[in-house]
Amino acid sequence: MKIEFTNRGFGRIEFTDRNGVECSLQESSLANEEAIWLGCNKANPQVLVPGQSWQPVEMPEGYVANTRMHLTRDMVRELLPHLQRFVDEGTIG
Repeated sequence: MKIEFTNRGFGRIEFTDRNGVECSLQESSLANEEAIWLGCNKANPQVLVPGQSWQPVEMPEGYVANTRMHLTRDMVRELLPHLQRFVDEGTIG
């Protein structure tokens, strides 16, 4: 994991997931509420082609994909027990 700051001074942690996908956890710039961004840095649209496995999908010019969750402190608080259970027991349920 690499900890750094954005040009505007917000904390950002860069990491790679189990599949080698570049991801990040970043403080949000919302002025009225504390929040974070969490997820993949770039979309990688694919389609399962029979006999060829997963293949990249060409996207039109100007295409935008939101790949990160925008979470408030309350949302993170609700998720934490489930994440901690996964760390402790290997399950969320």
